[in-house]
Amino acid sequence: MLVTLPQLAAFLAAAMLITLSPGPDNLMVLSQGISRGRRQGMAFGLGCALGCLNHTLLAALGISALIAASPLAFTALKIAGGAYLVYLGWGAIRSPGASFRADGQLAGQQSSLAATFRRGLIANAINPKVVLFFLAFLPQFVNPAQGPAGVQTAILGTVFTLQGAVIFGALGYFSGHVGQWLARSRKASQWLDRVAGSIFIALGLRLILAR
Repeated sequence: MLVTLPQLAAFLAAAMLITLSPGPDNLMVLSQGISRGRRQGMAFGLGCALGCLNHTLLAALGISALIAASPLAFTALKIAGGAYLVYLGWGAIRSPGASFRADGQLAGQQSSLAATFRRGLIANAINPKVVLFFLAFLPQFVNPAQGPAGVQTAILGTVFTLQGAVIFGALGYFSGHVGQWLARSRKASQWLDRVAGSIFIALGLRLILAR
């Protein structure tokens, strides 16, 4: 067996603790759900979670090591990821807002669920710090004596993605309830967008400027 049950249980426990701990992904999912509703929050959260598959593939193929060893590649990817978050934040700040209909769904300037999912997917997939995290985290649970390390890495990364999808989806769902409670007027919705946009921009600048 490539991955034993004790090995998988230990990895899953660690992965859930990491996913639940406060961080940029959680803030983005929560801000999206609060400002745009539970469906948008869930879509963004699922996108963020599935973005981990990109890092899993990189880690399994050993490309992450190349990125970590190349300051130029890491810097370029860091700037690209930060710039994308700033772009998302600026778009949210400029949004005229959206209002809730009686059925709890957002109307007006509502992005499609597919577009929101793509934003979450890209925001996570191009984050170089997640690349380095996977490079450092996944090998700790790989046992070369049990089979190819690359295959074990792929299995563990897939498990991490699945638990992330469940947790981020739940965060998006419940944050949407908060958004429905808060966003009772167009003006309130505009301020929610501005808060969400400010969070995205702050995270993007932090990523760009971090050493």
